[in-house]
Amino acid sequence: MPQVNHIELKYGTTASPLGMSPDKIRGVIRYDQPPPEESPEQIISASLDECSSLLSSFRPGQKVVIITSDITRYTGSEIYLPLLVERLNACGISDEEIEIVVALGIHRKQTEAEHRKIVGSLYGRIAVSDHECDDPGKLLYLGRTSAGLEIEINRKVAEADRVIATGTIGYHYFAGYGGGRKSILPGTGSRKSCMASHFAVLNPGEGTGKHPFAATGILDGNPVNQALEEACAMVEPAFILNTVLSPDKRIIAAFSGHWRAAHRAGCAYYAERFSYPLREKADLVLVSCGGYPKDINFIQAHKSMEYASQALKDGGVMVLLAQCRDGYGNSTFFNWFRFHDLREFEAELRRNYEINGQTAYSTLQKAKRFQVVLVSDLPAEEVNAMGMIPQHSLDKALEVAEGLLPADYSAYVIPEGGTVLPVVG
Repeated sequence: MPQVNHIELKYGTTASPLGMSPDKIRGVIRYDQPPPEESPEQIISASLDECSSLLSSFRPGQKVVIITSDITRYTGSEIYLPLLVERLNACGISDEEIEIVVALGIHRKQTEAEHRKIVGSLYGRIAVSDHECDDPGKLLYLGRTSAGLEIEINRKVAEADRVIATGTIGYHYFAGYGGGRKSILPGTGSRKSCMASHFAVLNPGEGTGKHPFAATGILDGNPVNQALEEACAMVEPAFILNTVLSPDKRIIAAFSGHWRAAHRAGCAYYAERFSYPLREKADLVLVSCGGYPKDINFIQAHKSMEYASQALKDGGVMVLLAQCRDGYGNSTFFNWFRFHDLREFEAELRRNYEINGQTAYSTLQKAKRFQVVLVSDLPAEEVNAMGMIPQHSLDKALEVAEGLLPADYSAYVIPEGGTVLPVVG
């Protein structure tokens, strides 16, 4: 086990040393794999080599749209997008025939500086546009899924001759995994389609709660994943390029090929390396999201909260470090905390479903199941309204946590909470 005195927990772009008695630490839950010998560029190039037959089918004159993630999900795009465009140029596709669409889903538009970070050396050379989920003129209806969900997506994506979906694979708390099909929906879906696909997280019937298979690390039988895969099949991307990142945001693997098969292979790789087996749960979990951008807003930080909760006893204490420099990540998120009773909350969520309402519901569930001390830049009165205890430093949060715990408490420390999934068994 690492020396406790040498553990730092990230908060935005800073980090705080963990000042805690080593005998209280049951374990440090973290990704612990040696880095690959290959450079990120070599990893991407080798992955694209596996798509040579797919790339050879591209023809000059075809309109190619590359979908990539926004700034809240670092993917290594500034590395792989230039390499991908280089391959397309070699196939005779000119820069003017390529456009990069940033898959915002229902997130805010990106700034010029953020576009520069996302596309790297391609900025000013390849056209870049943000998806707009609320502009009917920029959307196209594709049809219905087997469950009756109406699918509308970005018109540029729908009308392109060839679509390449890029992104990164990681855990997702109700879609199972990110990456792959999520570039299409919710990435380029209308607000209505995004809402409908995410509503599948709930069981049919008032008061029945969340579907048991709409959970982290589950694809088969997951109704949300099924909706996303069916929507992706309506577009049928030419291929995908998905990265896997280490906690320090280095590309350690890449998966290219058929949008479903390559994604499933990447998910299997991720699960093998980023799950952390535990024999038992602890009284206290200290978790950092991993710093910026994983704690850019609370909606992103919630992922770390969800994963870390798997290592915590019912009634235990969680200290969550999440700066939330952009606030909640959506203007309607905090409004949901006018509901303090979970049954009333769920009933309203079924009547007026919002993606962010579902995240708020999940947050309140954990705030009631555990005692959560949130270290953030959010207003203290709003953190209280969310059912959590506000603090503005790790040291103060530890003082509060120890006052809530028995003298013989045990703890886990999770320095990169948005990356590793504790699995008790």
